[in-house]
Amino acid sequence: MRRRLRELFEEIRTIPVYRYTALVVAAVLVAGLVVLIRTALHEDRSCAAGVARPEGSDECVGVSTSAFDFGQRRLADTIRAVARENGTLKAGTYVSVALFEPFTATDTDTMNDVLHELQGAYLAQYAANHDDNGETPYIRLVLANPGATGAHWEQAVDRIVAMTTSSDRLRAVTGIGTSTDNNKKAVAELTRLGVPVVGSSITADDLANGQQGKDPYPGLARVSPTNTDEARALASFAKVTADRALLVYDKPGDPYTKTLQQAFNTLLKGSPYGSWPFTPPADRSQEGSTPNTFRQITDLVCDTDAKLDTVFFAGRHTQLRQFINALGRRGCQSRKFTVLTGDEGSYLTGDSQLDASALQHGVSVRYTALAHPDAWLKNAPPATGGSAQDSQELDRLLAAAKAAPVGPIGTVALADGQSIIAYDAMQLAVHGVREATPAQKKIPPLSDVGLQWPQVKGSLRVSGASGWICLDVHGNPYDKAVPVVELTPKGAARFVKLAWPEGRPPSKECLPPA
Repeated sequence: MRRRLRELFEEIRTIPVYRYTALVVAAVLVAGLVVLIRTALHEDRSCAAGVARPEGSDECVGVSTSAFDFGQRRLADTIRAVARENGTLKAGTYVSVALFEPFTATDTDTMNDVLHELQGAYLAQYAANHDDNGETPYIRLVLANPGATGAHWEQAVDRIVAMTTSSDRLRAVTGIGTSTDNNKKAVAELTRLGVPVVGSSITADDLANGQQGKDPYPGLARVSPTNTDEARALASFAKVTADRALLVYDKPGDPYTKTLQQAFNTLLKGSPYGSWPFTPPADRSQEGSTPNTFRQITDLVCDTDAKLDTVFFAGRHTQLRQFINALGRRGCQSRKFTVLTGDEGSYLTGDSQLDASALQHGVSVRYTALAHPDAWLKNAPPATGGSAQDSQELDRLLAAAKAAPVGPIGTVALADGQSIIAYDAMQLAVHGVREATPAQKKIPPLSDVGLQWPQVKGSLRVSGASGWICLDVHGNPYDKAVPVVELTPKGAARFVKLAWPEGRPPSKECLPPA
């Protein structure tokens, strides 16, 4: 080896200078070309305006201001409608509101959720720009994607914050559809940096202000009740005694399941039965091994006293479906059981893996929905807390959205409540923006928008399609209508009755107590 190296060195020494120089130049050019190619490949990770692929990821994250559909064909019609509406707005007349959702999600349930929230937010945008008697500023809707699991929330938040001081004039964020740890981090950072947030379907108590008298998310408002309020409404409806019920819960849990478990534990105080845990995969949309656990739990349910007939379930929708399937195959077929759970039950209406035969064999499933299209149109709704007229206004928009100029935006399914609640969340964001706009001014200061939430009550309430939105001083809805919904054997969501956290509808003044 050494001898060969010496021979090569002698050969190089004998190369004429001009040839040596040419070789060096060529080597430098080749090396430079390689560096340029690598740099170009490394740096050109853009997907569209405001959206790029983070290092080590193929997801397009950030805030889209164009008709970019994130590679999701199902979203394309609605996103084109958003882009068309945005294109009609003149510079200096509008503010931007970001819809924060996992637009690159891969599982079907989450994508259904995203599509429906997008459709609801767009319809509220269109109504704000065309049906509010010329009120300004106009609303430009932009789409913020933190990634399928929210793992890239920091990139989305950074882009949002930058848009608050640019010509985008971003003044609020809405959406935040699920109560996850990543969404909790995103909300904490956005509100820390002074960006107002309106949560649509987040229900976790620890993603709300006012817990133990603290406000960790200044500028956060919500249109959905907390898990505790949902559980209180469910208790006032079901009137279940602790000696007839037990709890099955997610351990270690996430923000949604933990606070739902805590709320149910309060209802079951004094129960002779223990609470039975299950451990799902970290990604709770995956199947994992929990079907085995649920088979064992249903055996234990059959071992209980015959008067037990109710199971409270604190878990996500994949595990809820697995539990229902297992309960349908229980050994004690002669006994009937009712499963009571939170708003994750709404996902079951589109779950093809649900064993519908379980619902024909003594198992009924009822859950607290965030909204339902029949809530104010059937069963003689009360005179306060909401109205059929407010609900029908969304129906009018839906009919118009089948064709231009409002649509088309594809088929809109209201049964899961997501479009309704997203529509109301955008309505609240618009309300905050316009109430914060000083007289004779076109654009509100960013810092003033979040200050509007404590005044959203009484005659200043937002009359949502899901019911009245009257906020307490912490930005939480007071005594918000909670539709109790039953899953039918055909997989449909049948409205049962409105329930209330306070046990009755709010007064006509809708003023939360101190």
